[in-house]
Amino acid sequence: MEIVQNLSSLSRRRQGKSKRASSYDRSGGNKDYFSIKPGDNAEICRISGAGCIKHIWMTMATDAPVEETFLPRKIVLRIYWDGETEPSVEAPIGDFFGLGHGITRNYTSACLMMSPEDGKAFVSYFPMPFASGARITVESEAEQTIKFYFYVDYEAYESLPADELRFHAKWHRECPTDGIPDKDVDNAFFEFGGKNTTGDGNYVILEAHGKGHYVGCNLNIHNLRETREWNWYGEGDDMIFIDGEPWPPSLHGTGTEDYFNTAWCPQQEVCTPYHGIILGGGPNWSGKISVYRYHIQDPVMFDESIKVTIEHGHNNHRSDDLSSTAYWYQSEPHLPFAPLPKVNDRMPLPDILPFDEESNRQQFAHQNP
Repeated sequence: MEIVQNLSSLSRRRQGKSKRASSYDRSGGNKDYFSIKPGDNAEICRISGAGCIKHIWMTMATDAPVEETFLPRKIVLRIYWDGETEPSVEAPIGDFFGLGHGITRNYTSACLMMSPEDGKAFVSYFPMPFASGARITVESEAEQTIKFYFYVDYEAYESLPADELRFHAKWHRECPTDGIPDKDVDNAFFEFGGKNTTGDGNYVILEAHGKGHYVGCNLNIHNLRETREWNWYGEGDDMIFIDGEPWPPSLHGTGTEDYFNTAWCPQQEVCTPYHGIILGGGPNWSGKISVYRYHIQDPVMFDESIKVTIEHGHNNHRSDDLSSTAYWYQSEPHLPFAPLPKVNDRMPLPDILPFDEESNRQQFAHQNP
């Protein structure tokens, strides 16, 4: 049995059976979706025995003529392995599939993507093995009934090797992060001053206990600072603490854009297999930004624990709206998840226009000649 698939091994003989769970109309008609009402927590898929989910496709829409706003933040996806009562995957559905802010947009990576029309087709290729069963639920905190379509393609096996770890994903948000006041402070100090020699106060992307490997995240930033001064949201170093090590950790980075494999305060939107900028933000780095970094070729291994963090601005000076979804594999049991905030506490904040549109255009032209 082979869990990992690539072009070089595609021709090799495989063990197992190809299976699918989907929302097709059991009557043979064309109502190929599940209706999920507000407040429902619907089990959409239950699989028995050993296997591995290889591909997930999902899409959804409300019955109303006008689409409900921020729907991807109102629907929660959970996945359970091997009879567990607490989920190993828990996130708003849009955030799980790689983009936050309660919106969708066409983008492509190796493991997650949103496809046309307008990014409303959600796709995952993360392999998700299980030894005795898998269960997927969808909870709606929307205001209207939704039509929910899905495929869950998996391979069924006689048994699963003991060294196969379980897939996990968890959403987190801080709104706002705990920064310092920017009034009556020199902007150069606000953006670049001070020293962080502990990692205390960093934004936490993931904290896990057990043995496994971290395979990446998406990070969504809403720049909440209203200023004409240089307003770059980055300069935050990534710091990944493995097995309880002290500062400085084994993996200490040099800046937000550097961890996400970009450079020089970027705004250009780009999608590659393992990193990208889905939303680049507005003039003077205003508005909403979304980036991703997937450690598919370079998973970060841990034997006992891992804490994946990043500064919110240098020395944690900035107070922005940060949210993220982390993805990792580990042995069970996993550290219990903090309760997911209710829908009102998950909603994006209104956009901020720090100055008039003409000033915005002039600033943008100056930054991007």
